[in-house]
Amino acid sequence: MATKRYTITAALPYTNGPIHIGHLAGVYVPADIYARYLRLTGNDVAFICGSDEHGVAIPMRAKKEGVSPQEIIDTYHGIIKRSFEDFGISFDNYSRTSASIHHHTASDFFVKLYEQGDFVEKVTEQLYDEEAKQFLADRFVIGTCPRCGYEEAYGDQCENCGTSWSATDLIDPRSTITGAKPSRKKTKHWFLPLDRYESFLREWILEGHKDDWKPNVYGQCKSWIDDGLKPRAVTRDLDWGIPVPVEGGQGKVLYVWFDAPIGYISSTKEWAAREGKDWEPYWKDEKTKLVHFIGKDNIVFHCIIFPSMLKAHGDLILPENVPANEFLNLEGNKLSTSKNWAVWLHEYLQEFPEKQDVLRYVLTANAPESKDNDFTWKDFQARNNNELVAIFGNFINRVVVLTHKYFAGEVPSASAFSAYDDKVMTQLRGFPERIAKSIERYRFREASQQLMNLARLGNKYLADEEPWKLIKTDRERVQTIMHVALQIAAGLAILSEPFLPFTTEKLKKILNVTPSPVEGSLAWDTVYVKEALLPAGHQVNKGELLFGKIEDEDIQKQLDKLEATKKANEAANKNVVPQKETISFEDFTRLDLRVGTIIEAQKMPKTNKLLVIKVDTGIDVRTVVSGIAESFKPEDIVGKQVTVLANLAPRKLRGVESQGMVLMTEDAEGKLVFVNPDEVGVNNGERIA
Repeated sequence: MATKRYTITAALPYTNGPIHIGHLAGVYVPADIYARYLRLTGNDVAFICGSDEHGVAIPMRAKKEGVSPQEIIDTYHGIIKRSFEDFGISFDNYSRTSASIHHHTASDFFVKLYEQGDFVEKVTEQLYDEEAKQFLADRFVIGTCPRCGYEEAYGDQCENCGTSWSATDLIDPRSTITGAKPSRKKTKHWFLPLDRYESFLREWILEGHKDDWKPNVYGQCKSWIDDGLKPRAVTRDLDWGIPVPVEGGQGKVLYVWFDAPIGYISSTKEWAAREGKDWEPYWKDEKTKLVHFIGKDNIVFHCIIFPSMLKAHGDLILPENVPANEFLNLEGNKLSTSKNWAVWLHEYLQEFPEKQDVLRYVLTANAPESKDNDFTWKDFQARNNNELVAIFGNFINRVVVLTHKYFAGEVPSASAFSAYDDKVMTQLRGFPERIAKSIERYRFREASQQLMNLARLGNKYLADEEPWKLIKTDRERVQTIMHVALQIAAGLAILSEPFLPFTTEKLKKILNVTPSPVEGSLAWDTVYVKEALLPAGHQVNKGELLFGKIEDEDIQKQLDKLEATKKANEAANKNVVPQKETISFEDFTRLDLRVGTIIEAQKMPKTNKLLVIKVDTGIDVRTVVSGIAESFKPEDIVGKQVTVLANLAPRKLRGVESQGMVLMTEDAEGKLVFVNPDEVGVNNGERIA
């Protein structure tokens, strides 16, 4: 198999909080599978990432917690880096954009484009918070998305529909610092004129990658290009970030989406210096294949903006593919850091120790590759118990136990293969290519199921051949059966490494084979090159369970935890109306609150909201017009006892005189409910004091 040089990047996570399962599923597990596979097939790989420490979310978090941005990035950089290590994400280098090498690299990049005349300098109106006395960069603004109507869109992007824009495009913007409606104020910035690169992008993406990029990536790029590209600001009015390194840049920093992708280059430089390598071939050699792993919210930045920057720079390679995933939801709801609706990686390992591979497998088998998918704890349990335990783990356990029981742990020699043996061995040798094709097309779900099919093949072979029965009558045949079964086990030990690295390590110890990539070890191509992966006479060690069953109570604990989070969010998000100005006791005594019973109700014609209600107040029967028609059907409230403000001045609504008010409130879910005296059995006409 011909080797090639690969630069693989994974999106830089913001260091404003820990990472959760959505991050793993969307970016880091698929990128790691790809990198591990390429190493196993003998390629030259630089798998690069690092913490993005200049995003506006960081000073926002710092303000909220009353600490410095440096304290925030130091805390979360450590947590995130440890989480990646704990889950076996095999970066060749994990850097951070606060590192001096990155500041130098990003500054030099900006200066090169500046000196080449690749920027345009413009004075524009930007949103400004008069109370905070500062310009509002992207994430300091929220408002209504002009495309989909989502009311919590950020100033640079809508997380609901993925559209990117400038903060001034938002409808009804407001400052996240003070909540105030911002004004507009003039300021000078440098812009990358994306319109200059439109013909290049059309040729490179729309013609060159129509058939090999994912439809979601290609489609979003096409939409952006067809809408007409506009200059994009590459600087911001902020005090957190990399200072603009040219005259007139005082008080301004590089826009995070200009500096962050350059972090891939600076991280590569850092790695190369540490390893005694030359970084340039990984970014300047046209034979190098550059692949960006990202989530769908980063498509525009990695496919339109960063390639335009690379093109402008003039001597850097362009990405060959950008296999962006969709989003992962949790139990039917969107993952949310702010609402704590997530499965945090550091917490997961506290509750499911040594089950990193279980989560990696479940997130791969249910990866949001072409559409948003849902992670549920029941599915997590089912895939562990029904697939990893019952299929993969069961096969390995049976093979190792039987080998020790019948042959003292030694791989037996094979006699003449039967037609079935030949068929099974041929199938085994076909799995590396099938899994490889899926991985190379970024179909990691498909690849993971091919791996599980190999374990199924092993189980079926043993079930069909029944060596535990034949051992009494035909020991020689059992030798051949176990020889074949052990080759399947060895195949699993090799082919599972990209998906289940911790399990692979345990399995290789059981099978007593050298972990790759040590010279002489079992590599990817040995599955179809070697006649016997485990030769006759090879000693196999005692077995251990690769996977443990997950019990119902373990899952219920997680569901209860989410339910508690849901209730806490509902309580926190409930809008409590501020107390009105203080009144005297005499003011209160003027209110005549009475218990009444609704005896008739009907919708008011030509309205959606109003009901005309007749209420027996004990002193009379009166008409009340109430705006509750969207919450209650007329027939459902007849006979209901309610509280009425009886001495409210009459008022005509749509020509009907309303002679009071029925008191209502909202429950925790925001639904209207009556302020109801039913439960205490009060008579009509009784006053409420």
